[in-house]
Amino acid sequence: MSANCANALAELSKYASKDGVCVNDLMDSKKSGGLTYNDFLMLPGRIDFPSSTVKLETKLTKKITLKLPLVSSPMDTVTEENMAIHMALLGGIGIIHHNCTAEEQAAMVRKVKKYENGFISDPIVITASRTVGEVKQLASELGFHGFPVTENGKMNGKLIGIVTRRDIEFHDDDSTPVSEIMTRDVVTATKGVDLAEGNRILRESKKGKLPIVDSNGNIVSLLSRTDLKKNHNYPLASKSADSKQLLCGAAIGTHTGDRDRLEKLVAAGLDVVILDSSQGNSMFQSEMIRWAKKSFPNLQVIAGNVVTREQAAQLISDGADGLRIGMGSGSICITQEVMAVGRPQATAVRAVSEFANKFGVPTIADGGVQNIGHITKALALGASAVMMGSLLAGTTESPGAYFYRDGNRLKAYRGMGSIEAMEKTGTNANAATSRYFSESDAVLVAQGVSGSVIDRGSITKFVPYLMAGLQHGLQDVGVQSLDALRAGVDNGDVRFEFRTASAQLEGGVHSLHSYEKRLHN
Repeated sequence: MSANCANALAELSKYASKDGVCVNDLMDSKKSGGLTYNDFLMLPGRIDFPSSTVKLETKLTKKITLKLPLVSSPMDTVTEENMAIHMALLGGIGIIHHNCTAEEQAAMVRKVKKYENGFISDPIVITASRTVGEVKQLASELGFHGFPVTENGKMNGKLIGIVTRRDIEFHDDDSTPVSEIMTRDVVTATKGVDLAEGNRILRESKKGKLPIVDSNGNIVSLLSRTDLKKNHNYPLASKSADSKQLLCGAAIGTHTGDRDRLEKLVAAGLDVVILDSSQGNSMFQSEMIRWAKKSFPNLQVIAGNVVTREQAAQLISDGADGLRIGMGSGSICITQEVMAVGRPQATAVRAVSEFANKFGVPTIADGGVQNIGHITKALALGASAVMMGSLLAGTTESPGAYFYRDGNRLKAYRGMGSIEAMEKTGTNANAATSRYFSESDAVLVAQGVSGSVIDRGSITKFVPYLMAGLQHGLQDVGVQSLDALRAGVDNGDVRFEFRTASAQLEGGVHSLHSYEKRLHN
């Protein structure tokens, strides 16, 4: 090694500052104006760890932590129960839309909460006098086959047996009473057993169900082998600390009628509610936050949308547990064009997150996310999580059927401010019009469009791709967790660079005759 090479680090120490600019200089609007995610890059750091060790755990709200900083948007072409279930299984969370009746939305929440139960506190219990035919019908309707049998056919009754698939599957006489075919020698666990011990008993017994009984032999809850398999297959799953059920979020509006809706959602097991307004700084939202926090102290409330510190300050004062950032930056949103109101998303995320984080209020960057790099940038600017609409709209788990056009497999995707969403019928209160304060308008003014997105396959592959890409992004920056990323940004260790239009062109695919863009295998 030459002397000049050996002195490289010593020479570097003579520079007054690190290469690039700090986040404050990057976001100086007097110099740069409002920025989008494409307007800058992060500079690389030193890699001395594998990407697989990068931790992506983050706060969604003051009291809810996720393993992945990913949230699906409450849009009627993005999140219903199927999306919410799989987002939670994969470590994020889904927010179920409210462009439907309160009963329909509550039913979707209930399906998410019942999907993986941990201790099932209200299993379906039958009496020994029920017939095999009745049990087969019950199994067909509910989708499972294990039913505890008690003396009185009710929960907290004395357990006398259990009926499983093997008891009824090849029994041809549907008139046979359950008492003649049920399993009487039931493996049980005693009330007070923890989930780990209960799962151990399930594994060793090789049974499908494990009833939990009190000292008098009365059933108090149930464990399912199906859930044990899910625990193994989805180790990052987002679950309630108390019930061990999957976490589920839902959106509501800010009108008086939405209070009844929220009561139904909470009764269904809701963990977090998003107050869904395009402009969140309103007296309607302030009143709803205060009412919700008083009525349901354990429910986490995310307010928004906001893009300025002034908006954020009011909602934090009202008691919000989290904030949603973005106005007019979504791929199907035309608010900035039509209303002349909004803010470039990168600037909005930094301004609101820097302020909200001083009060321990996490933020969600909502809109403008087109790829993994945008997710990484949003998190670097202070957001705790990123909400995705178009990225998830074309997946298997999103609502709607696939169709073909010009040889491409597509799904419909529309903004909640589109005319099509606002004209949706059959709802108690249309979520699209209430979101934009347009319920009483004689003429609807669209703030979104309808379109289609290409098939992205299942999120069981797509979300792990996003996770792996995010881990590699943090590795390139030289940080091993989201906390370290934000700390590095705040103290100036993580540096940035402005990106001109020609630099953006250079950073994309260019100078090829043709190419195929495959995101993952």
